[in-house]
Parts: sequence; structure tokens; C-alpha cells
Amino acid sequence: MRVKSWVRITPTSVELNGEQLKVNASGTALLTELYRTYVNDYPKFFKMDELSKLGFIAAELLIRDEEQSHGELEDRAVVLFNRSGSICNDRKYEDTIQHDDDFYPSPSIFVYTLPNIVTGEIAIRHHYYGETAFYVLNEHNEQMMHDVLTATFADDTTTSAVTGWIDCETKDQFNAYIYIVDK
Repeated sequence: MRVKSWVRITPTSVELNGEQLKVNASGTALLTELYRTYVNDYPKFFKMDELSKLGFIAAELLIRDEEQSHGELEDRAVVLFNRSGSICNDRKYEDTIQHDDDFYPSPSIFVYTLPNIVTGEIAIRHHYYGETAFYVLNEHNEQMMHDVLTATFADDTTTSAVTGWIDCETKDQFNAYIYIVDK
């Protein structure tokens, strides 16, 4: 496997293929700033939970130039990993069902209690029909991630993947390191 490009996002910085992107905001506002600067054509972004926003923005930064030169890559897989699942939104949802006298379960919040929604958002946006999977690991484990990717590439149709680590424990405590790899 060969890494083609990568992006790292923290609450205060963004690095794309070794180059620091200029940002003025931090925390969740940073994700909104990146959306408005580099994407700004997918209004569904504002309905996403923080984990999905993080993964979506990271993928957009990786993919935006590539698609201009390669077109659609239908056979691409989206395989992501983290440690905390969708805990940030799980807590929000729990708040909506915690009290019998103030019980208001929100379907729009509940949808984002599934960490694999972020892989779906990326695949839908870019018309990827390859494998989409989200693995929750006890810790960041490069060997396990590599083994999963190797298995993903075992079929004859998958030629590349958007993959890596995205974790979002709170709306202002997150990190992403994702990359595009070729078989």
C-alpha cells in the first residue's frame, strides 16, 4: 500500500501533506471555517454531529484536488478507526432521554449515535461504492489498522481507500489523521 496524500486536523491546526493551512478559529468553529473556506456546497454539513463534520472535512481536504484530475473512483473504500465511537453525540442523545418528565428523544441526534455514519457521508458525497467500515479500537493501533486495510484490499475491485484515525470525545477535543492509500 502506498500513501498518496494525508491530512491532520486538531482543534487548533490543520496540516495537509506537510503544509500548514492558515486557520483563524479553534474547536468546532475550526471545522465550520474549513467548510466555508474549502467546501461550502453541502448544506447537510450543518446537521452533522462533530465526528461526522471532522471526518467529512478531513476527507474533503484530501479529495478535492484529486477528483479534478482522476474523476470518480467508484471502487474506493472508506475505512476509519477511533477509540471513542460516537461518544460526543451519544452524550447529547442521552440528555434527550434521561428524565421521564422531560423525555424528548431526537431522531436527528439518534442517527449520529452510530460512528459509521461518517463513512457513509463521505461515500455518498463522492459516489464511492466500495467497502465502508468504521472500527472502534481500544487504542490507536497501527498494526491492527494495517491488517484491516490489507483485508480490505484482498478483493479484486478495491484499488484505493480513504482511511485513518478520527476521534471526537467532545465538540472541542478531537483529532483526525486520515490518508488516501492505493493498493
